[in-house]
Amino acid sequence: MVVRAVLMMFLALGLAGFGVTAWMAVHPAANGAKPAVQLQLLAAAAMVPAGTLLQPADLESQTIPADQAGPGAEIDNAADRASLLGAMVRRTLPAHSIIAAADVVRPGDHGFLAAVLEPGMRAVSVGVDQVSGTAGLIWPGDHVDLLLTELTTDQDVPRGERVSGEAVLQDARVIAIDQQLIQGGAQSPATTSTERNQGRTVTLEVTPDQASRIAVATRLGELSLAVRPADQTAPEAPPPRPSSVVWGYDVSTALRAPKAPPSSHAAVTLHVYEGATDPKDVQF
Repeated sequence: MVVRAVLMMFLALGLAGFGVTAWMAVHPAANGAKPAVQLQLLAAAAMVPAGTLLQPADLESQTIPADQAGPGAEIDNAADRASLLGAMVRRTLPAHSIIAAADVVRPGDHGFLAAVLEPGMRAVSVGVDQVSGTAGLIWPGDHVDLLLTELTTDQDVPRGERVSGEAVLQDARVIAIDQQLIQGGAQSPATTSTERNQGRTVTLEVTPDQASRIAVATRLGELSLAVRPADQTAPEAPPPRPSSVVWGYDVSTALRAPKAPPSSHAAVTLHVYEGATDPKDVQF
C-alpha cells in the first residue's frame, strides 16, 4: 500500500508539472517573458560626412529591438525616407549608424539655406523641364553645368547662326529640387503624371556674379542641365575649360554647306518686226 501511494503521488506531480508547462507555453506573458518589439529604421549605408546632402544611395534599412532605438530615430517608411532626400547632415554619420531627426536639417526647415550655403555664396532657382532637367535623375548634392540654348527668328541672320548654345555656368552644386526647398521631401504619391512632367525648379549654389549671369540667361533662351562626374579628383577627368559658343553650323553639316547659286541661262535675243519699221530686239 505504501508503495502504491508513493507511485500515485509521483504520477500526480508529473501530471501537474506537465500541465503547468503546457499552460506557460500557451500563456508566455504569465511567466514574465514578452516578445521583443522590432523596429525598421533608416541608417547610413556608408560613412556620410557632415554637410552632405543625402541621396537615395546614402540610406539603408536596419531592423533592431525597439528598446535599442535612440530618441528621434527615423522610421523606414515611404514618407520618412522621402523627407530625408536632400536633407543636410549636421554631423558625420558612421557607416550603418541609425539616423535620428537631430542629425539632419531638412529642406523647408528654418535655417536650411543658412546651413547649406557656403560663406559668400547665393541660392538661385532656375526652371527646367523634365527632359532638360535630365529626366529627374539629378539629386541635391550633385554638381552640374547650366547650358543656355538661344534661337533667333531674324531672317537676316545666316541659318547657321540662328541657333547657338553655351555653358553659362560650370560645376554648380544642386541644393534643392522642385518643392523640397519649401515643403521638404519629394513629390507626394498623389502628384499626377501631368504635374510631374511640367516644369521643375532646381536651386543652385552660386557666387553673386554667377547669380547675375543666370538672371540674364533666363531671359535669353532655354536652360538645361548637364551632370558632372561625382569623383572630381579622378585623373582622367578633364579640367574645367572656359565656355565657348557652339553655333548651329558647328553641329549641322547642312548649315555649313554653301547654298547653290541660282542657275544662269544664256540670254536669248528675239527680233520683232512690225510692218516696215525697224525691228525691235527683246531679250529673254
